[in-house]
Amino acid sequence: MLKTILVASVIAGAIPQGFLLYEKDAAKKDKNPETSWAVSTKKTAKSVVNPCDRAALGQAGRTSAKTIIYTAVPDYSKSEQVILYTNAASAGAALAGIRSATASCGTKGYRFAARAVKLGDAALAITGQSYYKGKPAVGGERAIVVRRANALIVYTQAGEWGKPATADFTRQTQDAKRMLAKVCRIASC
Repeated sequence: MLKTILVASVIAGAIPQGFLLYEKDAAKKDKNPETSWAVSTKKTAKSVVNPCDRAALGQAGRTSAKTIIYTAVPDYSKSEQVILYTNAASAGAALAGIRSATASCGTKGYRFAARAVKLGDAALAITGQSYYKGKPAVGGERAIVVRRANALIVYTQAGEWGKPATADFTRQTQDAKRMLAKVCRIASC
């Protein structure tokens, strides 16, 4: 039955229910007023890594998207996003657009940086970091963005980060590897 649902979803170009890693957690009833989950299946959902905050970033060639965002007051969030494109070139263009935005957007008080990492067909580790008087301050975001075939996989965490460190990407990298192990069920690998 599950295989039939997955095959039908792939044919329709959709991301099946329950496919993302955080979907079970997002479906649970949480009575804590300081935490929330938001789930979107909108193909036009804004990219969760979007240094310039542009609605059009990564939109060209999309066939479907699923986004999950967890927020904990006052200053922690994490997100998961899987986006399918018409082909690998469109997914690659979206990744290139994100990389370009990290280089061109930001302010004196909040900067972005990207570096290539070895995951999937191409991947970036992206740092968003607060700065005060030229030094890293408290606050920022760490993201892993991976392209595999015609899919883009994104995991982020934001919170009270200090000076950027490689260890800041541990959770996002683990999640990306778990998704890479199954994304070819819905992507054109």
